[in-house]
Parts: sequence; structure tokens; C-alpha cells
Amino acid sequence: MDANKAEKSTASRLAFLKYFAALAAGCVNGLFGGGGGMLVVPLLTSFGLTAKKAHATAVAVILPLCLVSAVIYIVKGCFDMQLTLAVGGGVVAGGIAGALLLKKTDNFLLSMFFYIVMIGAGIKMAVGR
Repeated sequence: MDANKAEKSTASRLAFLKYFAALAAGCVNGLFGGGGGMLVVPLLTSFGLTAKKAHATAVAVILPLCLVSAVIYIVKGCFDMQLTLAVGGGVVAGGIAGALLLKKTDNFLLSMFFYIVMIGAGIKMAVGR
């Protein structure tokens, strides 16, 4: 009986952690105009997903979130339509290329590349433009 109670307690803590992580990712995405994936990927790997599944799942999770954030930004007039149109095609092509490369990339290399990009972005933001 005590083992069952401990199992339920662990399951409810894990459910709360997942909910809190999702809330944090949504907040980061809405606040920074993207970037929820930088939280979601490490969290998903901590829940036992491989790097490839974590990245693919993060994209599926972040897509609707980005759409909601984009609508809010558009309604508030906080975007540049000319720049959006200019880079849109490249972003779509890069997204397709990245998704295709994901299948061929080793989990360890994928994780290392992700962390290097995140560290590089952090350094760039800390040092300035």
C-alpha cells in the first residue's frame, strides 16, 4: 500500500514538473518572441527522450505556441512585415533542411551542437551586439 502511495506521489510531482516546465517555456516564448525550445529540449531529455525525439517534440510543442505569440505580436503591431517576407523563405527552407538532417545526425552530436549554439547565443547577448 505504501509503495502505491509513493508511486502516486512521484507521478503527481512529475505531472506538476511537466506543467510548470510547459508554463515556463510558454512564458519564455511569449516574452522573447521564440526560444521556448531552449527550455523544452533539455526538459524533454531529462524526461527520458533521446535528443532527436526531444528536438522533434519541441518543434511540435512550440509551433502552436509561436502561432499564438505571432498573432498577438501582429495585432499589437510589433513586427516588421518587410523583414518577415524577406527572411520567411530562408527560414522555411532551413527548417526543412534541419528536419531532414535530424534523421541523419547522431544524438550526441545533436546535443553538443545544440548546447554550443545556446552558449554562443548567451555569450553574444552578454557581450552585446
